[in-house]
Amino acid sequence: MSGAGAAAGDGAGEFAGRLALVTGAAQGIGAATAARLAEQGARLALCDRDDARLREVADTLRGQGAEVAQLVCDVSDVSAVAAMVECIERELGPIAHLAHVAGILRVGDAVGLDPDDWDACMAVNARGAFAVAGTVAARMRERGRGSIVAVGSNAASAPRTGMAAYAASKAAATQYLRCLALELAPFGVRCNIVSPGSTDTAMQRAFAHDEAARGRILRGDGERFRLGIPLGRIADPCDVADTICFLLSDRARHVTLHDLRVDGGATLDM
Repeated sequence: MSGAGAAAGDGAGEFAGRLALVTGAAQGIGAATAARLAEQGARLALCDRDDARLREVADTLRGQGAEVAQLVCDVSDVSAVAAMVECIERELGPIAHLAHVAGILRVGDAVGLDPDDWDACMAVNARGAFAVAGTVAARMRERGRGSIVAVGSNAASAPRTGMAAYAASKAAATQYLRCLALELAPFGVRCNIVSPGSTDTAMQRAFAHDEAARGRILRGDGERFRLGIPLGRIADPCDVADTICFLLSDRARHVTLHDLRVDGGATLDM
């Protein structure tokens, strides 16, 4: 674990003094979520497997007055996740909020799909959700409090050509998290899913790397059986981060088992 830095601001905000773990925090939605939580006074434990980028995010937030610890961890490694969570709670205190954002995208047609791409998606997206959410949930259950939000995808409920491995892994993670939420509810612990559509992240830009591809996302692509985005824009990571923070907060204290799509209407609220 790398240094925690100075105490956050003046202690104001709806997460003031509470410890939040954010996975996939080195970029994109994870980094945006960490920034939003810091703005609202959270103490942060940030996790990613990209040490250099994670350090940049952590240093930026420390420079703004946030209390931040960073941890390098592969979320698909169940033992490593257990050790990380134990280290966080031993050195920083109980985790009050979990934003599990870590994920990968591998593309390829369902027929002839590279087994390594299938395994990679299942390892990071499905087993990663099992490892992180399950490990943190066990501790929250013992304390009788806590909130969890995991990032899924609208591809978990809407078939996408060329995205079979990703969609299947996100569907598996989503159903695991909903079962987890049901089991946690009697103990006062909430668990929800935020399912983005197309979002302006490095993952999205690798998949849609030019304006023509972005245009097809916005307008729809009949050849790929894909609807467009009714709101006419690709999401910013902060759009998703704000939703995550709402569901983590006490404002959502009576919301659990929910899968909230943040996709500009792309799945017509299916």
